[in-house]
Amino acid sequence: MTFVRIGGVPHHVVAEGSGPVCVLSAGLGMSWFDWDPVVPHLAPYRTVVRFDRPGHGLSAPAAAPPTAAGEADRIAAVLDALGHRGPVVVVGHSIAGFHAEAFARLHPDRTAGLVLVDSSVEEDPRPSRTTAPARALGAVLAAAGLPAALGPAVRDLAVRAGTVRRGGPRPDPGPAPVRTSPGPDPVRTSPGPDPVRTGPAPVRTDRALVRRVYRTSRVLRGTLLENARYGAVAAELLALREDRPLPPGLPVTVLAAPDGSARWERRQRALARRLGARYEAAEPSGHLVMRDRPDQVARAVLDVRRSQGGA
Repeated sequence: MTFVRIGGVPHHVVAEGSGPVCVLSAGLGMSWFDWDPVVPHLAPYRTVVRFDRPGHGLSAPAAAPPTAAGEADRIAAVLDALGHRGPVVVVGHSIAGFHAEAFARLHPDRTAGLVLVDSSVEEDPRPSRTTAPARALGAVLAAAGLPAALGPAVRDLAVRAGTVRRGGPRPDPGPAPVRTSPGPDPVRTSPGPDPVRTGPAPVRTDRALVRRVYRTSRVLRGTLLENARYGAVAAELLALREDRPLPPGLPVTVLAAPDGSARWERRQRALARRLGARYEAAEPSGHLVMRDRPDQVARAVLDVRRSQGGA
């Protein structure tokens, strides 16, 4: 495992594959291994960078509350630490959609494309004035021993609620073996299965890793802190949209999971129009699109470079 120090905080980082770089950022309370189903589809054709934000996964606790600009700069710092200073495709799921879009606006020269995976949407955010209640709640729950007792179980419930395959338990994935030899992007030249959609076999589960992450008060506190700052980060992003335009011609995809909600679909389509993005529905899929439709997420990433005429 690799750790890089950013702003004095150790960050857990995973880089795999070969080729043009894409960086994957997971949603609230999630970890690097939530992208495991997607990585085998991408790693033969892309260098795939994943990282845990402070208080998430295996990264150390946050030194300060998150901001949109701070999270954009964090993505840039992770890439710097790995020696990737050229343009990348940045992918953000849920709340990390705010961070990915902020990166594209604040680091336009480093952005080759933007993919928002069932991104959070806030038309009229209401920032909280303080994070004190979240910190106090985290301290109380940690003192009561709830993370150690219930953390993995709560995680499992959240995963089941966020996927469409609810017929039985959906255990979390652990790190997946991937093929890392470089090669051209998959292109269908004759009738037959899509090489990305058929892809590799499902990833294996590592329950010990899930327990290691979600039995800690560190992750509970990190999730509560980030949630408390949700409105403030959303408001900051709205301000950036007025002052910092996206790079002209930037390929942007809004990959949404309406999952039967007409209202959510309308909001995601409105986001796509606001960003001048291509809208695509992931079906069937719950909020955790990377688990339900990893092939569709990978295709959205690969299509960015193809739309630019690249490999």
